Amino acid sequence: MCRIGSIKSKVPVCPADVFTLMIPQQEGYDNSGFAFVMQDMDGVFRHYKDKPLLSAACTKKGAQLIAKYMDAHHFTEVNQWMPRVCPQAGLDIQAMPYYIFRNYEYPEFYKDQPREIREQLLLDIRLGLRALLTRENEGYVYSFWPDVLTLKEIGDPQDIASYFRLWDDRESLQARNIVAQCRQNTNYDIVRYAAHPFFLQGFTLCANGEDTFFTKNKEELQALHKGYIGFESDSQVFLYTLHYVLHELHWPISYYKHVITPLNFDEMNQRSDRDVLLMIRQSLANLEINGPNTIIAELPDGRMMTCCDSKKLRPVVVGGNDTMKAISSEVVGLNALFPDRDTSRDIYPGEREAVVIGNDLEVQRWKQ
Repeated sequence: MCRIGSIKSKVPVCPADVFTLMIPQQEGYDNSGFAFVMQDMDGVFRHYKDKPLLSAACTKKGAQLIAKYMDAHHFTEVNQWMPRVCPQAGLDIQAMPYYIFRNYEYPEFYKDQPREIREQLLLDIRLGLRALLTRENEGYVYSFWPDVLTLKEIGDPQDIASYFRLWDDRESLQARNIVAQCRQNTNYDIVRYAAHPFFLQGFTLCANGEDTFFTKNKEELQALHKGYIGFESDSQVFLYTLHYVLHELHWPISYYKHVITPLNFDEMNQRSDRDVLLMIRQSLANLEINGPNTIIAELPDGRMMTCCDSKKLRPVVVGGNDTMKAISSEVVGLNALFPDRDTSRDIYPGEREAVVIGNDLEVQRWKQ
């Protein structure tokens, strides 16, 4: 099984905290990948929250291709963080030669454009960079979005933390929201793009489990949006469906659960909103997801959520204190991060609910 976790905090935290959450869940690691997405940045990025932040890993030629592409599209670099890597003998990590974490200023024409226009521009630039680096086999682009940083690696999570000095450097990289995962979906090739979490236009998602309806989900999603690409992991369908329901259809988050794990018809017929639920099931039948799975997601407004499959075949728990909340695939992660917490307040989401952590750290349980 994969191991998933997230931290939502009122004060900035660093990647070392998310490693504290994830590493106790050691059983099951196969060193196929570790990745995290940070949002609501602080540290070296705190003064650039409105500037799009590019996260990429590449060769020297790839870095040159990125610089040329961004210049051709009139983006100007305004800030960057260069990790002080620490290569050591014996580290299990397939490191790339260059890592780019760089803020840009929008092209002059786009500075006063509506948010939707700028969002579309950032998506187009990321897709263009990805296609360019893939064609040349020179690197990977993970996200290009304001106030969002993505790191993906292949190797042992502890060695990855050591290589990037993430145990020691608690000042440079800070954020109030971090979503992380250890271990890729190893039903597929081990590539960096397959490492969770996945990101698209402010939405972040990681999953523990599998989707046996992957083929029909993929075929449906590919026709719905140009950003629904890759599918290096079957878990990407969770992200794309979340994006489609909330961003494209503008439906409330409570309907997401009804799309991916709809109620059966007998249950629907007993409800006052049965006509709406029936419409959802009929119109988005090919987005229903099957199989054992649990997800953790972060929304563009900063809220975090988790939900399970309709049989709850994968575990997850929510807990914390008044300053910080976390979601973990195993309770040992919470024990390491919050050894003194009130465990009676831990929440183990059921198979027919979504649990949402608000920006004030209030935890809501939404029954399907």
